[in-house]
Amino acid sequence: MLTALLYGVLASSGLLIGAVIGLVTAPPRRLVAAVVAFGSGVLVSALTFELMEEAFTEGSPAFTIGGFLLGAVIYVVPDVLLERMAARSPRREGRDPQDVVAGAQQIPQTPEQATVSGVALLVGAALNGIPENAAIGIGLVADGQRLALVLLGAVFLGNVPGSMSSAVGMAKEGRSPAYILAAWGIVAGASPLATVIGYSLLSGLSSNLTAALLALAAGAILAMLADTMMPEAFQNGGPLVALATAVGFACAFLLSHLTG
Repeated sequence: MLTALLYGVLASSGLLIGAVIGLVTAPPRRLVAAVVAFGSGVLVSALTFELMEEAFTEGSPAFTIGGFLLGAVIYVVPDVLLERMAARSPRREGRDPQDVVAGAQQIPQTPEQATVSGVALLVGAALNGIPENAAIGIGLVADGQRLALVLLGAVFLGNVPGSMSSAVGMAKEGRSPAYILAAWGIVAGASPLATVIGYSLLSGLSSNLTAALLALAAGAILAMLADTMMPEAFQNGGPLVALATAVGFACAFLLSHLTG
């Protein structure tokens, strides 16, 4: 249990590191997009060659594919609700912190709109981190520290660019540095709980249910990538982000084999 908590804390530390970088620097949009694309490639490699591969090894194809699709659905349903909440603010176009209307700081909004939008942003950030951290805990039980270590590296590398770009978007909306750091501090503090829960849930389960949970985490991560990180990277960086995605994928793939 303590090992799962430690792995969760290390992976989540990337959220605070990225948020601080986004606040103290003014990185060019293309650079931010490239870093986000790199993180996307890292996570695609991890969910493909680690989570799904391990799931197929552990259980039947039916449980694996069923869990994978269920994970995507579990992510998408609350994501749609959060997007509607965030859109109630005239400064926003969606739930993601990057979906900011041009000149947002000059657009008036009521305290209620600001509160609802802020809650949606906070819960949305937590929603993005839950499947990743849960996957680390699941990996600890399913395949020992090798799988968990690969996932730890992948999630950390994905967290840094994700929170960095989000902090930049939240600042453009007019959120204060204290608010941004507090928000990401809450997410970084809560995410390790997902690692512990993932570790606890998997203990003593059958091989088919183990496979389903591994695949569920993979499906939720892929849905998150398709919904947030990849569209954002392409919108801000253009076609060149494809190269950054490939580099991220290659780095995670190499890490997987070096630790194997």
